[in-house]
Amino acid sequence: MNLTELVKSVTAATGFTHAASVQVLSVESGIVSLRMPRKPELLQFNGFFHGGAVTGLADHAAGAAATTALPQGRIAVTADLHVNFLKPANGSSITATARAVSVSSTLCVVTVEVTTEKEGNSVVCAIATATLRSVEAPQLKSAP
Repeated sequence: MNLTELVKSVTAATGFTHAASVQVLSVESGIVSLRMPRKPELLQFNGFFHGGAVTGLADHAAGAAATTALPQGRIAVTADLHVNFLKPANGSSITATARAVSVSSTLCVVTVEVTTEKEGNSVVCAIATATLRSVEAPQLKSAP
């Protein structure tokens, strides 16, 4: 399985990313971009993407970026995640681009930039830093 197939299969198989209709935009070793379309279930009362949805997308992108930089048979699981919300995520979608900064046999550090797309403009709405632990990959289950 190549890196793109791996990220797509994990994204389709997990509950949150499947329910949120997360799309894989691009994948290369240590760099992953994901998009989440606007859905009423992902918004807070004022119509902006909920901070939990923004954080969830950043977390999944960080794990995917770190995993693509690890040896085959290993995945990254989040040990720590810090998110700074900069502006409202009020566009038609949000995109998380994650870059592995440091990858070792035990820990990975990833930065994530989350943008919101509105009327043809892309605005940074959040940045995140994740520390992830490298573990043995479990068997993937099929999407529901």
